[in-house]
Parts: sequence; structure tokens; C-alpha cells
Amino acid sequence: MRAGFPDFRLGNVLATSFTGTLSERQGSAVERIPVPQRLIDWLAVYGLAVDSCSLAELDLARELREAIHAAATAAAVRDPLPASAVRVINDRSAQGRAAAVLTPEGERRWQLGPDSRVEDALSVIAADAISVIAGERDGKLALCASPTCQAAFFDTSQSRTRRWCDMNTCGNRQKKARFHANQRKDAGSAE
Repeated sequence: MRAGFPDFRLGNVLATSFTGTLSERQGSAVERIPVPQRLIDWLAVYGLAVDSCSLAELDLARELREAIHAAATAAAVRDPLPASAVRVINDRSAQGRAAAVLTPEGERRWQLGPDSRVEDALSVIAADAISVIAGERDGKLALCASPTCQAAFFDTSQSRTRRWCDMNTCGNRQKKARFHANQRKDAGSAE
């Protein structure tokens, strides 16, 4: 990753990983795509390479990210989907040019054309969000148990009881906090 920027928090589900480009939403928010080049970098990690990105396209990407987050959060808690979020997701899905292709391993991948634009990549992310939010995949939407994060994530664990969006960040932070609180409590009762 480029120096001076926070690392990407990568996951297995494109749409919810995209919402993770803004983390710690309930605390000190961390913007992981602060400039157009970072969006280009993130898209490349997910096989959606584009050559350029303008500030206006970065704004479109952030608008889609927030729409997915709002809709996924509503779906996770079984609230009605916000109409404005649904509209943004549907608009972005319809505006791109991408093709679903089958890999030799029998998996579906999205392929952008040689002259692809950010809008084409965003359409793939929006289509993925539609698939996840509509319940077309094996798993369930959940919210991170971290009080400073509360990110929407897609739980594909066998029991569907995962608590954190990422065990290496939110999960470890919560376990460390609980451990230190227990140590302080034990030290206080030993006096």
C-alpha cells in the first residue's frame, strides 16, 4: 500500500469490503480512500482496474459506499431499506459496463473492458450489494459488535454468529479491552 495512508481492510465480499473503506464510523472515522488514486488502488486489489479517477468519480464512489452501508445496516437489523440508498445502488448498478465471466475453476468473476471507467467498477460493486442485501447468497448480514465500528459485514461462518467485521482489528481490540478491564478489576479486589 502507498505510504501515508491507512491499509485497506480487505474481505471476501466485495460490497461490504467496499463499505469498509470508511471504518470506525462511530468513533474517529478512518477514510481509506481519501484521494482518487486510493480508489484506483482499492479497485485494482479486487480485480476492477481502471486507469483514472476524478474527484467527481470519487464522490460517486463514496455516495455508493454510504448507500450500501445504509441499506446493509437496515437489512442486518431487519428495518426497511432506505429509499434513497436503494435508488443510489440501483442507479450505479445500471450505469456500468461489465461482464460476468466464468473462470476455469468454475467461479464467476467480473471483467471490465479495456477502456473501463470508475462507473463500470462501481456498477459491479452495486450489483454485488444487490445480491447480498437481497439474500441471494449463503450467509447473513450482521453489524460489528465494536461500539466504535458497527460496520455491516457478511457472515458466512457455519454458525452465522460472527461478532466482528474483522477479528484482527475490531475483535482483537475488544478482547484486549475486556482482558485489561478484568486485570484492573482483579487488581482492585486483591487490595
